[in-house]
Amino acid sequence: MCLGVPAQIVEIQDASRATVSISGVTRAVSTDLLTEQLSVGDWVLIHVGFALSVIDADEAAETLKQIQQLGANTFEDELESFSTSQIE
Repeated sequence: MCLGVPAQIVEIQDASRATVSISGVTRAVSTDLLTEQLSVGDWVLIHVGFALSVIDADEAAETLKQIQQLGANTFEDELESFSTSQIE
């Protein structure tokens, strides 16, 4: 199963990359698919190393809750995928 996972921006690297954090794991992601101006603290939906959309904190919390309710394995698998993906 492929899921978009909410992550919080912790650093803006440049116009096309940001560092995000999810459950204590930080990763550089591409922001090329977004048209919104991003700021540290914003929440984005991440899938395979790309920020797909900006979401608010309430939606991020609800989505993380729903992912965890799907089962620990699903969440852990997605977190593992997030922590090992690379953006070149």
